[in-house]
Amino acid sequence: MSDRRTEILKAATRVITRRGVRGLRVGELAAEAGVSTALIYYHFTDRAGILRRTLEFISDRADRYTAERPAEQRPDDPRADLAQVLLLELQDLPEVRENSTAWGELRASAIFEPELREDLAKATHTWVHEIAELLARADPGGTAPAHAAAAERLTALVEGLSIRWLSGSLPLDHARRLLAGAIDAELTAGERSSRPAG
Repeated sequence: MSDRRTEILKAATRVITRRGVRGLRVGELAAEAGVSTALIYYHFTDRAGILRRTLEFISDRADRYTAERPAEQRPDDPRADLAQVLLLELQDLPEVRENSTAWGELRASAIFEPELREDLAKATHTWVHEIAELLARADPGGTAPAHAAAAERLTALVEGLSIRWLSGSLPLDHARRLLAGAIDAELTAGERSSRPAG
């Protein structure tokens, strides 16, 4: 992706974070990115294209910051990998705050803007699938449907906790504890259901 295009997507994320999807105006985006409106239309064709590519940008950026691993983490610890990926969605860093806010705005706007739904559904499906794969590594005795259902619950919980944290309804450390407890509960339930009866 070109540097200019990346800068426009960063600017679009900032504008969506501040003003919401409905408040995204191409003129304001151009001013925020320091480019002409013609250049924005050249790269993204229309407003729907801007939103689609911003959603991809946000998802890719989240993939990058959730891939970080602390030095003390063992290289092959599936439970820790799962917890780390989900807990890194709840960090008090400007990039994470901005990403989470923009994701929430895009999710809420999809209620009123049907053209966002398909792209948002694809991005959500990809995220759920990635978490289901991590769950399968952490709980190899579980079934694919059980891992998929647990991944749905955990990703929905991350979104809900993020909204509560960002809106000031929930302290970040408490949100992280709640998420860690839910991860443990999902893994414990999965391990319990995969044990042979007897």
